[in-house]
Amino acid sequence: MALSTTGCDSFLDCNKSIDSPDYIEAYLYLPGILSTYSGIYYDVRVTAPLSQMMGTSSYTSFASNYYVPSNDDGAVMWRNVYWEQGMNLENMIKEAKDDKQWTLTGIGYAIKAFSWDLLTKYHGELPMKEAFEEGRLSFDYDYQKDIYTQVRAWADTAIVYLSKEDNSDYGSKLKNGDLIFEGDADKWIKFAHGIIVCNLASLTNKKNFKSEYAQQLLDHAELALQNNDDNVTVKTLGGGKNAQFTSYNNFWGSYRGNLSYSYFPSDYAVQIMTGTVPEYDKATGDKVDSDPDPVTGEESKYRPWDLNPNQIICDTLTSVEGYEGHFDPRVLAKLGTYDDHDYRFLNIKDEAERLDSIEKMRFYGSGFTSATGPIGTATSFYGRSYISKTAYEGTGRWIYRDDAPYILMTAAEIKFDVAETYWKLEQKVNAFNAWKEGVSLDEEFTRSYLQPGNYDGSTYGSRPGGDKINKDDFKTLADSYLAGPYVGGMTLDKFTLSHIMMQKWIALYPWGAHEAWVDMRKYQYDIKHTGDYPGYGNGWTETTIDQKWDDDETKVYKGFYLYPAQVENRRGQYNINNAGSPCFRIRPRYNSEYMWNIPALESLKPIAGTADNYHCSMPWFSYPGDQPESL
Repeated sequence: MALSTTGCDSFLDCNKSIDSPDYIEAYLYLPGILSTYSGIYYDVRVTAPLSQMMGTSSYTSFASNYYVPSNDDGAVMWRNVYWEQGMNLENMIKEAKDDKQWTLTGIGYAIKAFSWDLLTKYHGELPMKEAFEEGRLSFDYDYQKDIYTQVRAWADTAIVYLSKEDNSDYGSKLKNGDLIFEGDADKWIKFAHGIIVCNLASLTNKKNFKSEYAQQLLDHAELALQNNDDNVTVKTLGGGKNAQFTSYNNFWGSYRGNLSYSYFPSDYAVQIMTGTVPEYDKATGDKVDSDPDPVTGEESKYRPWDLNPNQIICDTLTSVEGYEGHFDPRVLAKLGTYDDHDYRFLNIKDEAERLDSIEKMRFYGSGFTSATGPIGTATSFYGRSYISKTAYEGTGRWIYRDDAPYILMTAAEIKFDVAETYWKLEQKVNAFNAWKEGVSLDEEFTRSYLQPGNYDGSTYGSRPGGDKINKDDFKTLADSYLAGPYVGGMTLDKFTLSHIMMQKWIALYPWGAHEAWVDMRKYQYDIKHTGDYPGYGNGWTETTIDQKWDDDETKVYKGFYLYPAQVENRRGQYNINNAGSPCFRIRPRYNSEYMWNIPALESLKPIAGTADNYHCSMPWFSYPGDQPESL
């Protein structure tokens, strides 16, 4: 009787699945989409070695500037953008637009702009126009110049929708689902402007930057992130072993163990953050040995070389009367140190003695593919040579905590982009002021995530992890640094582009390694060459890269040398498939493109996507002019 009064469509729903419904309310997509940004930290395992932020014994091919094309390493964001965000994001935008939910629509376009901007900076050319066309089995690639234009268009569209009056009754749905700004449209508008700033900032070395892009960047920067309350971060719940899902813990947190002892602070990071960039003998490429201590006659094991007289971030004159402000406390948060593994210094009563102990901590950087560096063995980012989860590390420290948010963009980053733009426009005073604002903002940003550990009086017992400096001491040292010779005491005549870009590198460490790698590539790794861009026989051979020396005024990253630069601790040779070139892009995802989309890859110029050296193909943003058709 029941069946006789109920049709098949309504009773059986024979063509529908509750696991794949035809319609989902738009807001339900949002938290899952935003959670995929943990993928950035997955891929930092690639971009941090490529930008010399980290050494690694795990992703050694990237640390050596070679990418094996038959795996998916370094392509998590490719997966996220095309699949995990993919049609979920497209559907969210469409359904929110249909329901006149303007705020949610604008959020969707901002997410789309940010994700595609990041993805093209990783990979260069991408299938964009055909990406979500139904029924396609192959997808043509779009060139980066066109993708860049579309990214800015999506960000502009986001601003339009976010600025519209929205009469939708979201209740608590948008607040709870928006893991970044809890539905605050004004904050999302600032983020959208920031996306355009970061997009244009990658073009500062182009010949037409001043005429076509510079003013756009400055206009959007005025409306983008201004202070650390505007920073773009994705919330995580944390919880360690008690979390409902492991992924509720930050990818870098102690519980998940992904920053285990296979990733380490690089020797370059340690050198610039401690003011120990060495001096090299140009004739031999060797570091210049330092003279023995004039008092003890002993040679220094910690600083065995003469130091470059032009240190950019800080120098080693710490705890010396009359030299206040020479120590940058950010090193305590961003890098790991073996010192004070029991957190005893935090309990020193006398402030001067406590600060003196902090300033004397030592830091050791790694090699490219080993924890062993030029002067010792690097620690993990937790300050040890082992990771034992909560038994030693508690919930972690700084942004390497179980409950730390994922950092997507900061106000400091925007200020450094502004400073670089003013520098290019030859408005040095404006560049100088924006640069100082950026340094100050990053000191404040770094301090905000400190959670000091606690000494429990035990030598071998539990050691609840945390930072080795408290917020008050950090502020004292940061204020001294900001007033000291490397920031507040800097004079305009000594101020250079290196100060801007290297402070930006520090501010991005290590969460923004992808943007730091953009900057290094747009300045072509400081390779010495003639003409517009380097190439075989004009910057490198199969065995050697000709890199600018630190005293070259045009060199941006002082102390930075690539693996085959033939200076001490850098002598080596890239894989033969590189033909001498450093890596300029990450290959597309293997299981997507090299399995199913070979013809589209083969058509790419100037180097085919199937070529052994495709990862060495310079992306459009790194060419001062147009991308060539062939090399």
